[in-house]
Amino acid sequence: MGGQRAPSAASDGGVPELAMSGTPAWGAATEESMRVRRRSWTELLAGRLKRQKYDPEKEQKLKDSALHLLRSHQNLNDLLLEVEDPRCEKLCLGKLIDCHSAEAPPDHSSFFIGSALQDQASRLGVPVGILSARIFACSMEQVCVEPSHPVLLSSEQRKRLSSLLEIAQYLSAHSMLSRLSFCQELWKVQNSLLLEALWRLHMQSVVSLQELLESHPDVQAVTTWLFKNLCLLCEQTGASYPSDSVARAMLADFVQLLVLRGFQENPDPRTVEPEKMPQAAASILQRMLIYALDALAAGLQEETSAYRVVRGWFDMFSGHVYCGIISTDSVKRFFSHSLTQILTHSPVLKVSDAVQMQREWSFVKTHTLLTTLYHRLFVMLGPEESVGCLQEVLETQEVHWQRVLSCVSSLVICFPEAQQLVKDWVARLMACAFESYHLDSIVTAFLIVRQAALEGPSVFLSYADWFKASFGSTRGYHHCSKKALVFLFKFLTDLVPWEAPQYLKVHILHPPLVPSKYRTLLTDYISLAKTRLADLKVSVENMGLYEDLTSAGDIAERILAMRKGVGASLICLVCLLSFYLHFLQPQSQAAQDVEKAILVFEHTGKIPVPVMEASIFRRSYYMSHFLPALLTPRVLPAVPDSREGFIESLRRVDKIPPSLYSAYHQACATAKDPRLENVAPGMRAEPGCAEEPLGPLMAALGELRAAMTDPMQYDVISAQMAMISERLSAALGHNKDDGTFERVKIQLNILAPKLERQDQTVVDLLLTAFCQNLMAASSFAPPQRQGPWAALFVRTLCGHRLLPAVLARLIQLLHHQGPNLSASHVLGLAALVIHLGEFKSTLPEVDSGPPAPTSGLPIPEFLYSLLTCRTRESLLFCLKFCTAAISYFLCKFSPQPHDALHSCLSPGLIKKFQFVVLRLFAQARVPHLPEDTASLSWRPLFLPSTDWYRAALSLWRRNNFQELLKEEFRLTYRDWLQLELEVQPGADVLSDAERQDFHQWAIHEHYLPQPSSLGGCSGDLEVACTILVSELMDFYQSSRSYDHSENSDLVLCSRTGNGDILSRLQEMAVDLELEQGPTTPHGCSSTQGHFLFRIFHKRLQALADSRDVTSSLRRQQELLMCRRLLLRLPPTVLIGNLQAGQPATPTCEEFFQLVNSELRNCCCHGGALTHDITVHFFRGLLSACLRSPDPSLTANLILTQCQTKCPMILTSALLWWSSLEPVLCSQWRRCFQSALPRELRRLQEAQQFASNFLSSDSASPAPHLPWVSAAALHFAVKEAEKEIIRRQLKRLECETEELLVSLLFFSLMGLLSSHLTPDDTADSLKAVDICAEVLSCLERKKVSWLVLFQLTETDAKLGHLLRLAPDQHTRLLPFAFYSLLSYFSEDTIIREVDFLHVAADMYFKLVQLFVDGKTRSTSPQVGRSLQLHGQSCLQGNPVELIREARLFLLQLIPQCPKQSFSNMAKLLASHGHYDPEVSATLLSRQQADPDLYQEPHLF
Repeated sequence: MGGQRAPSAASDGGVPELAMSGTPAWGAATEESMRVRRRSWTELLAGRLKRQKYDPEKEQKLKDSALHLLRSHQNLNDLLLEVEDPRCEKLCLGKLIDCHSAEAPPDHSSFFIGSALQDQASRLGVPVGILSARIFACSMEQVCVEPSHPVLLSSEQRKRLSSLLEIAQYLSAHSMLSRLSFCQELWKVQNSLLLEALWRLHMQSVVSLQELLESHPDVQAVTTWLFKNLCLLCEQTGASYPSDSVARAMLADFVQLLVLRGFQENPDPRTVEPEKMPQAAASILQRMLIYALDALAAGLQEETSAYRVVRGWFDMFSGHVYCGIISTDSVKRFFSHSLTQILTHSPVLKVSDAVQMQREWSFVKTHTLLTTLYHRLFVMLGPEESVGCLQEVLETQEVHWQRVLSCVSSLVICFPEAQQLVKDWVARLMACAFESYHLDSIVTAFLIVRQAALEGPSVFLSYADWFKASFGSTRGYHHCSKKALVFLFKFLTDLVPWEAPQYLKVHILHPPLVPSKYRTLLTDYISLAKTRLADLKVSVENMGLYEDLTSAGDIAERILAMRKGVGASLICLVCLLSFYLHFLQPQSQAAQDVEKAILVFEHTGKIPVPVMEASIFRRSYYMSHFLPALLTPRVLPAVPDSREGFIESLRRVDKIPPSLYSAYHQACATAKDPRLENVAPGMRAEPGCAEEPLGPLMAALGELRAAMTDPMQYDVISAQMAMISERLSAALGHNKDDGTFERVKIQLNILAPKLERQDQTVVDLLLTAFCQNLMAASSFAPPQRQGPWAALFVRTLCGHRLLPAVLARLIQLLHHQGPNLSASHVLGLAALVIHLGEFKSTLPEVDSGPPAPTSGLPIPEFLYSLLTCRTRESLLFCLKFCTAAISYFLCKFSPQPHDALHSCLSPGLIKKFQFVVLRLFAQARVPHLPEDTASLSWRPLFLPSTDWYRAALSLWRRNNFQELLKEEFRLTYRDWLQLELEVQPGADVLSDAERQDFHQWAIHEHYLPQPSSLGGCSGDLEVACTILVSELMDFYQSSRSYDHSENSDLVLCSRTGNGDILSRLQEMAVDLELEQGPTTPHGCSSTQGHFLFRIFHKRLQALADSRDVTSSLRRQQELLMCRRLLLRLPPTVLIGNLQAGQPATPTCEEFFQLVNSELRNCCCHGGALTHDITVHFFRGLLSACLRSPDPSLTANLILTQCQTKCPMILTSALLWWSSLEPVLCSQWRRCFQSALPRELRRLQEAQQFASNFLSSDSASPAPHLPWVSAAALHFAVKEAEKEIIRRQLKRLECETEELLVSLLFFSLMGLLSSHLTPDDTADSLKAVDICAEVLSCLERKKVSWLVLFQLTETDAKLGHLLRLAPDQHTRLLPFAFYSLLSYFSEDTIIREVDFLHVAADMYFKLVQLFVDGKTRSTSPQVGRSLQLHGQSCLQGNPVELIREARLFLLQLIPQCPKQSFSNMAKLLASHGHYDPEVSATLLSRQQADPDLYQEPHLF
């Protein structure tokens, strides 16, 4: 009530007037008192809050006074609409009156309003519930005034309504609000109400939507009103609007209510009059669906308002909208009713229209919104019920044929199991049609079959096949009687005027089988059909034997439908796509018939029936088209192929005229390659051109292939291989080859293998020959009975200097083109690689660039490393290749001795096969009984993926393969991680959910419980995490993770590997925390520390000894990886759990050590850690406090440790305090309801000190630790303007010496940072000015600052400062020293005894930096910066700085007192050789008075 003034409040800000006038005396007194000083209601309450405490005895008196006030000054409408200001929540009346009560106080604002309503009702003589209903309805109307949206509230309106509903809830709970009257009053102002306001009444349980709708007196009016508002709401759900989620929730609630009431299960049969609500609900749902169907029929344009309405309403047919809220039976009744309404609404099309136009109603041509709706309906109803609903509608009602047939298309596309249901339904229709001669049944059956067949053979059998099966035999439906036959042909004849050409062709090519005495029925129909085709200008004479009756456009539509359909298999899509590509080839129909006939002959060994029929019944086409296409002249192969076998079979049964056969052979003889004529074995062709030497080689390879197919010629294979070797040498231009290969490493580039054109031609010829030979040999005998030809062929390849070219070509084929290789190529190359393993000991190793390992690899291992599993395509190719290679090996070499087994077979191949099989096949993850190996056979595997899958699973279950897995061929946890990390989730064969399930199985079910001797983790989760982290870091450090480009980023997130493994690490880290005891650090054992820090330490230590730039960069990359892993794991890793004892102390030593030794030098930002690691540490601190019985003590202990062991954490907190403080304070208050701990307050005070120092002229003493205050002041100064810095730094003289010295140290670090990473010249000038001001202040206070340039970590007073800067900065202190040369005062130089020693030490170290090359880190802008300042001591490069420093030192030496030369001998002994002249000058000056050696050094 007291937050915001109601509309009737006084303009000068007093208590709001509440309408009715009060007692005159009281009003006069009030007016008199307010003349003195008018104060606001909030000030009055705040004043009482500060001065008075709660007195229980005054509670009733205060209530009575408040009630008197309300009764005297009340305007109920304004009272209800008044909303409290959130800022005044602490001053609400309830807390003031009863702040110490044990129970939660009631809402006194609502109590006061309730009392006021009761009084008002008493005066008016009406029930309080009715009065409340009227007032609240009026208030609701006022809330909805001036709407910003037709159905949704604005944010301000929602706030006002929320407060109003809270009061309504109170009144309703205390029986002071009549719900029925309230609903009736609302409907009186329904035109002013917004739909969201009614929905929020429902959500806040004031009145339900059902009560609201049932209370309306006019069913038709409420139906119209709600329909209009639902349309507006649906339109809103698809728009980009901030309240989209609200609109969706509203729509879902309304639809749930309408479905629940409109399709309730058991209405009371005793009710005489039907209820209005179910009728209204069903009417509204029906109107919405009819609107959507009419909009679709009229044609919808995307992004129109009608489109958004339809899309929003159809979204409400998703099952999740009703899940767990409405019974399934009610939802099914609603969905079934909706499907019926869709099929029967506006039945304007005739059967003749459907026959003509159904090709335009296929799945792909149906509007996406409608197909999506069908799918959602089918998912809820199921295939059986969906087909049943279709059947019932077609039998009982007039239908809209377009939607019926598009529904059939969607059904067979979305559910493969629905195909059989449709077939059975069609069979019943056909049986019924020919039993009762029911025309509607046969019409329905034909339309349904044709519609389903439009979606392609992978979805439903073709119309031609169905027609042949139904009428092409004596078992056909029409064969029962003459009446049935007449019924069929009358039906087909009636269809002719509307038939499409492809169906007429089917009826002509595959006519119904009729008895001879009724042949005239068939001939009359065929004549009519041919006449119709002639009218349509469609030729019948040249129709092929296997002519596809679908156009190319239809096939394209099928492909789109496969992509669009839910549940369409990938195999069907691939098959259909390949058929489509074949269809588009520029070949005649006869050529296609020939290819199909040869393919059938190849599989069956018999002449296809259509060819035999065509030779008799369609002789014109057979003789003039088919045979010329079959007998096209060509170069006949040495070994007869399938085409030759088919031709010979036709000739033997006299289906080819002898003259035509003779002409064919003569043409083939003349078509032979002239280069191969008259070439005898052993004859060498003269090289007339570049391609001529390949002729003899090709001839020799052809003779070898001919010998392969004849088992009687196996003994001549060795001689034939010798001839091939000789002709290969001639083709390559080698004079004389000793048959050996020099054993030097072969250098190859995997990313871009280079191959000369001639070499590639020869290699392709050899590899093709090997593959063809293997296929030819395998067609006659299994590998173990093929003789030594393959080993001899591979030995020939290895004996020539062609081996690098062969390997380069294999890189192209296996690594870059693998998924595109045919089955024969995969089988041949797999066998080739197996035989290369035979000669592994005699072959050189291979060195290659990324992504292969940098060290040399044997050739078989190198080739297997080319098989990747990154994408779906590469993983499937890997499966094919591994299956082929292992199967060939087991057939060719099994059984073999143990040593021979390992020499021929690579563990990498077996492991990749295990990885792929376990990843692809869930059935391979469960134990199974090994199968007998006696049935293992080698046969060519053809293209369909199902054959490869079957072969892989069969190989996996073989006993001899499982025996291999008992040795070192087993895929270990580490091996699995290495392969899994390479997978790219975006191109993975598994979905995200499937991949997560596979990871869970592999880690938690397979490798975690597996003994470590078998490659597992022996149940130790920490071991699993350790291996995972190591492999993760190895992967992201290796070239396997690069994207194979020169610009590959070195950031974790840019890697191409499987990032889901990182998610598994996070899950395992959380599980490990839960496993550990409450007093043991997470992931820690008692002595070894956290596993993560152990890994970091081990890896970084291995890189610590290297000094070159490459190793340094690699170490930095390793540190970045460590940091990123830390940030992705729980922050408790940094802090750990509390150690047992009192008080409980956290364990941060490992993280402190990492910061001090590593992160300080790599992830440092101006003397502080980066923002992310700083925030992560403080998250861990809060987590440790949450687990501690004394949070403040724990926080103080951790931060106290930071002061001495890791001060950089405190300076980091100060640097990022502006973003860190709000989060820390908020979370601390929320978690602990107490003030910040002492140490956090000290950081707060240090930051406030720095802020006040720069913003005000009054100086306040620095809090607590001087160096902390200095760090805060340094960071504040860096952000301040230059004029403010100069003015305010002059007040530093009042600060302590330690603070000033520390501030100078931080300023020097800032100066070095500006030089190392310069943004512009102004930064360097600003840093110099800051150092100069601090230095000037120190000299005015006569405070020695030279100690900063001689700091050691053992220094008890200032040694901790060294841990606040990177080592690089401390090494560059000589540079900083001489950069400030022009700011040294002459008084300091003379007064400080140690100045000469420090200056000489800094000079020698500066020279040493230059000699060691460290000055390259400094920026060339240093010189320009100081030149701009006007007091340059260098000229833009380190050499000039050294020259100026040397000149300064030589001029200084004669001016220094004799005491300055003590302890100079040790310095000269260690560094004097860097500048002999300066050393000699110092030594001569020192030796001038030997007694100086005995003078004590008092500095």
